[in-house]
Amino acid sequence: MLPQEIIRRKRDGHTLDAADITAFVNAMSSGAITEGQVAAFAMAVFFKGMKRDEAVALTIAMRDSGDILDWSDLPGPAVDKHSTGGVGDNVSLMLAPIAAACGAYVPMISGRGLGHTGGTLDKMDAIPGYRSQPDNALFRKVVHQVGCAIIGQTANLAPADKRLYSIRDVTATVESIPLITASILSKKLSAGLNALVLDVKSGNGAFMARNRDAVALAENIVAVAQGAGLATTALLTDMNEPLALAAGNAVEVKNAVDFLTGDKRDGRLEAVTLALVAEMLVSAKLMSNHRAATEKAREALTSGKAAEIFGRMVAALGGPADFVSRARHHLPLAPVTHEVKSPQTGHVAAIDTRAIGVAVVTLGGGRIRPQDPIDHAVGITSLQPIGARMEQGEPVALVHARSHDDAAAAVRVIESAYGFSERRPRTINPVLRRIGA
Repeated sequence: MLPQEIIRRKRDGHTLDAADITAFVNAMSSGAITEGQVAAFAMAVFFKGMKRDEAVALTIAMRDSGDILDWSDLPGPAVDKHSTGGVGDNVSLMLAPIAAACGAYVPMISGRGLGHTGGTLDKMDAIPGYRSQPDNALFRKVVHQVGCAIIGQTANLAPADKRLYSIRDVTATVESIPLITASILSKKLSAGLNALVLDVKSGNGAFMARNRDAVALAENIVAVAQGAGLATTALLTDMNEPLALAAGNAVEVKNAVDFLTGDKRDGRLEAVTLALVAEMLVSAKLMSNHRAATEKAREALTSGKAAEIFGRMVAALGGPADFVSRARHHLPLAPVTHEVKSPQTGHVAAIDTRAIGVAVVTLGGGRIRPQDPIDHAVGITSLQPIGARMEQGEPVALVHARSHDDAAAAVRVIESAYGFSERRPRTINPVLRRIGA
């Protein structure tokens, strides 16, 4: 196998056969090909795309590059959810314990941030002591005993994806439907799931800003997943504004704890979280219809059972035993805060959500290079949502930064990201549609 020949064929728009795709993936995971060759392959796929059979072959080859877990000994179904990436999207932190409280088992293998979007794994790494990359034995133990575990890819789970994922992040090849599909599904297939639910984002903060592109992505992932033997459905959700009222790592963890305990729940975040849990429960055949599943999920949340399970999961994976009750004490805090003030009186009419995500990255909460460290403390809180009524000079957001210069730069970005009008804009349901069988 000559990797440059496979790259050339895809560059020229030819269909790759499964054997060539498998050989390239095996060389990628073993280190037999260079970072430049991996990047060239990703760029060729970005521009020329892949047919369904190619995407299935890529997904299966990446899955088979490492271990495949078996959850047949669980007393209930193994089910998970994956988001295509957004800003202020901390849904996984609440969803996993809520679903576990409803009888599902959630072995969640998450990723790090991509581009301007935050990563669930980076958020969990903000918790001191938390082992986000345990060995398979501990992973299995926590899922069995607690009901859920949010971890990252270990060295033995889809290692080919791990390498490709980091290279895509820094080579402007994130927004490729076949690469997104293979990345998501290789991890989920290696997790040995019974069912998967996708949260596919659409809007100016999503990788697929146009609705039709998001629909195409959702339909493609569902089709490839089913082609690979995994029952999958998708919800299309709105990302024209941050989902939570916080964006960053530690600040989104604190937001999730407040959500679980009932101290504060952002309305859009609650709507999306409960809809996804309900979809998981129906897909896993734990509930017969979405209405009843939503009510079951709501009860698991409001009763405090989900918060208790989240706390147990954190402790079981090495975090503080009192994390839920003392999250503010345990999470890192940025030394500098700075208000972003409304330039005028009126309603928030539009938010450049991608700019909010970019501001977090420039503060140090994301990566420019794969090896870059993350500053878990920095971020943005108190983000005012679309429709909020503001007086001139009132804060529309609060920046948490490492230095005053960093804070000032982020303030300028956020100021330009907000648009205002005299009229209150129409409120839309953040859950746009369902895709799949």
